[in-house]
Amino acid sequence: MAKTYDVLVIGTGTAGQTAAYALNEKGLTVAMVEHSDRPGGTCALSGCQAKKWFYEGAETVARSRHLEKIGIVSPAVASWPQLRDAKNRFTDNVPGGTVAGLKEAGIDLIKGRGRFVDQQTIAVDQQTLSARFIILATGATPMTLPIHGIEHVIDSSAFLELDDLPKRIIFIGGGFISFEFAHFAVRLGRPDIHCTILEAGPRPLGPFDAQMVGLLSDASADEGIDIHCEVTITGIQKTDKGFMVSTQNGNSFEADLVVHGAGRVPDIDALDLDRAGIEHSGRGINVDPHMLTTNSTVYAIGDCADTIQLARVADAEAQVAADNILSRQSSTDQAAAMDYSAVPAVLFTYPQYGMVGKTEQALKDEGVKYRKSAASRLSWPTYRRLGLRSAAYKVLVDLKGQVLGAHIISDNATGLVNTFALAMKNRIAVNDLYNQNVMSPYPSRESDIIYMLRPLLA
Repeated sequence: MAKTYDVLVIGTGTAGQTAAYALNEKGLTVAMVEHSDRPGGTCALSGCQAKKWFYEGAETVARSRHLEKIGIVSPAVASWPQLRDAKNRFTDNVPGGTVAGLKEAGIDLIKGRGRFVDQQTIAVDQQTLSARFIILATGATPMTLPIHGIEHVIDSSAFLELDDLPKRIIFIGGGFISFEFAHFAVRLGRPDIHCTILEAGPRPLGPFDAQMVGLLSDASADEGIDIHCEVTITGIQKTDKGFMVSTQNGNSFEADLVVHGAGRVPDIDALDLDRAGIEHSGRGINVDPHMLTTNSTVYAIGDCADTIQLARVADAEAQVAADNILSRQSSTDQAAAMDYSAVPAVLFTYPQYGMVGKTEQALKDEGVKYRKSAASRLSWPTYRRLGLRSAAYKVLVDLKGQVLGAHIISDNATGLVNTFALAMKNRIAVNDLYNQNVMSPYPSRESDIIYMLRPLLA
C-alpha cells in the first residue's frame, strides 16, 4: 500500500527546499525524495554558492592588478588549493545540514530516484508513494555532448575540485560556466596560464546583448582568454603533452585540461513523465504561470521546468507553487503567478556583466520603439580610481520613460542592475528614478546611475 502525503517534493535543491518548508510550516505533511548521496542541490554544492568562493578570490586579484602602479605595489597572489579547501569547508556541511533541517522540521527524506507510476503515484526503488500534490524540483545536469573522446573532459563540479590549475585550459561552450570559470582561472592560476573558449554558435552568451558581449569579450581577451566562435568540435584526443581538440574546419587546439562548459539541461529523463500525462521537451517541463504542469496535481519548479535557470528564480517559483497548493488546499480562488519580465542575471566575471529586461536586438525584432543611453570604456572617477578601463552600460527605455532593459559591465554590476530591476518591477520612470538616485552615497557606483539616466530625461 502506498504511503500518502499532502505534498511530495522530488529534489532537495534550493527550489525543492523552499517549497517544502513553506508547506510544512502551514501544517501539510511533506516528504522529499532525493537520489543523490549528497542532498542539498547544485546551487549550494557545486553551483552559485560554491563558485562564489573562487569569485571572491578572483575579484581581489583582478582588482589589485588593475590598481598596480596607481597605489598597489604588489598585486595579490591567489592559492587555488586554499580557495578550494575553504569552499569545501562550506559545501561539506551542506548534506548533513540539509538532512538535519528536514528531520527537525518533520519533513520525511526518502532516498532513491523517483519515477511516476501513474498521475499521482511515485515509485522510489521498492517504495510506492502518493500525494495530493507533487512538486518536481529535480534541477539540471550537464548536457550530453556527442563528441568523440568526450570521456577526456571534466565537468564544472570536477573543475572546482582540482588540486591546481594547469597552464592551458579549453572550455567547451561560450555560456555562463565557461566565461566565469575562465575568469577564475586567469586570476587564480599560474602566471602563464591561458584559457580558450570554443563556442559552436556565431557568438558567445546568446541571451545577452550582443554589443555588451563584445565589450566583455574584449576585456576577457585582455586577461588572456581567447574566444573562438562557430567552432564544431569533432574529437578530443589524449596526447603525450595533454589533449588535442580537433574541429570540423581542420583546426586543432592543444590543452592540458578540457572542461565541459556548454550548459546544463533539465534532469527529467528518469521521471517517466509520460505516465503522468506531463508534457515536456528538451528545454524542460511545460508549466503555466502558476507553475502547474499539464497534470493538474503536479507542479514543476527550478531548473527542471522550461523557464529561466537561475537560483533566485527557482526560489520564487517554489513560493508560487506553494502558495497555489495552499490556496487549493483551503479551496480559495487566489492564484499566485510568476512574472519573468524583470529577472536580473549576472555573469560573475571580472568585470561583472549584469542585465535585466530586453536586449536591444530583441526590441528591434519586436518592433518596439525605444530610446537608449549607452557608453563604453567609462572614464568616470569611480572607474579611474580602480584602473578599470572596460566599464560600460546601456539603458533602454520606452517613449514614456519606462525601463525596458539595462546592461552593465562594472565591478559592481550586481548592485547597479538590481536598481534597474526594481525600477522595472515598480514601474518607476527614468525621471523619477533619476531624482531618487541624486542623493545616493557619493562617489559610488550607485551614484553613477544619474549619469546613465541623464541623457534619457524628458
